[in-house]
Amino acid sequence: MTLFPMFMKLEGRSCLVVGAGTVGEPKISSLIEAGASVRVVALHATAAVAEWARSEAITWEARNFNSTDLNGTFLVIAATNSRDLNAAIFREAGQRNILCNVVDDPQFCDFYYPAVVPRGDLQIAISTNGQSPALAQRIRRELEIQFGPEYGKWLKELGQTRQQLFANKIEPEQRRRLLHELASREAFKKLQAAELNTEDSSLEKTFMTGKVYLVGAGPGDPELLTLKALRLLKSADVVLHDDLVSPEVLAFIPSSTEVQNVGKRFGQKRIGQSEIHALMVQNALLGLQVVRLKSGDPLIFGRAGEEMEALRNAGIEFEIVPGVTAAFGAAANAKIPLTHRQVSSAVVLVTGHHAATDEFADWPAKIPHDATVVVYMPGYDYRSTAQQLLRAGVPGSTPCAIVSQATSSNEQVHVTTVEDLHTSPRLPSPTLLVVGEVLRLAEPVALSQQFGWPSEFASSGSTLAASQERAE
Repeated sequence: MTLFPMFMKLEGRSCLVVGAGTVGEPKISSLIEAGASVRVVALHATAAVAEWARSEAITWEARNFNSTDLNGTFLVIAATNSRDLNAAIFREAGQRNILCNVVDDPQFCDFYYPAVVPRGDLQIAISTNGQSPALAQRIRRELEIQFGPEYGKWLKELGQTRQQLFANKIEPEQRRRLLHELASREAFKKLQAAELNTEDSSLEKTFMTGKVYLVGAGPGDPELLTLKALRLLKSADVVLHDDLVSPEVLAFIPSSTEVQNVGKRFGQKRIGQSEIHALMVQNALLGLQVVRLKSGDPLIFGRAGEEMEALRNAGIEFEIVPGVTAAFGAAANAKIPLTHRQVSSAVVLVTGHHAATDEFADWPAKIPHDATVVVYMPGYDYRSTAQQLLRAGVPGSTPCAIVSQATSSNEQVHVTTVEDLHTSPRLPSPTLLVVGEVLRLAEPVALSQQFGWPSEFASSGSTLAASQERAE
């Protein structure tokens, strides 16, 4: 006969035990632990059963069994020394659809007591269908060694984390992955290792939620990395980095740190944004310090807003470490002033593409005549970019520069005008487009020699600079 394995809630249910000797005592004890309302019918009882009765943990009636004792009973255990009485109790219970267990007599049982490894709310039950209780006991002893008392504490922490995840706004599939990861053998080993390395031996202390740092890596030059970013990279447990973070910056990360490329370079998507969210939350819930390393500055077209929302919804602490954004790095390296009192009093930062599609992003309907425009991720559809600029009121004669791989040793700059932008070469990504009259104020002669600027830019820049000196 195949048994149906189940764990039953007995709290508050009326359970009857007939017999209170050495056979019945452990059965009574297990019912008390389960929170059942226990009645005992027996002429005699062990000292432990009598004490339970005195403390009102059970009700004991010192008399012989009567069939009316089954009234209102959910289940009954027959533990007398009379095989005939036990069999009669089983038959009577069966007629009333009451579950019955006759101790040590499998043919008169609706259910069996399994061998149990109790670890708090974790219970591992072993049944042999009544064929060999001795084998069940041996397996139980082996499992007690394999699953120590620490599993009970761990399960409690897992339960609290599960409640936290269900209480927050998190995608069901993401939540499922997290819960499975937290219950993995690897997660348990990490917690055990943490216990050995802390003065506080409680699992609650070692299972504390970690923290996520959204860190700006700058545009590429490792010397533009902030001191705080460098410190965090050297102390992080996990680094999740963009595809555009330079190898020189990644070289600062210790070899012992877990590093994963989660880049989504245009046209070569490796991983979805929701998966990045899951990785951050998952590692933080494992108690790890996570660095989400982004090229440039995380708050400028770095999708930090989405990641901050995901971390808040999961109840994860986070911190933002700003970096040198690409616009500032590119302009500084090419010696292009983004603002100037007589030329530009505003800087407009826009991106070339929407987050979810390849369509051109929305720009301001009107760009001020004295503004410098910086286009992040302009792509190679320069004709569409030029049309966007013209529609926003930027004159076709306005100079613009495409900066490729800014601040790196491979940096290239191509200078043209808005009206001629469509003829520009496809320089290696990542690229940045700077548009505005401030380009005429960059070191004209040096840029003409270094980057091949048209001679008219050099002359116009010198003339403009001279007129400003006279005005001052």
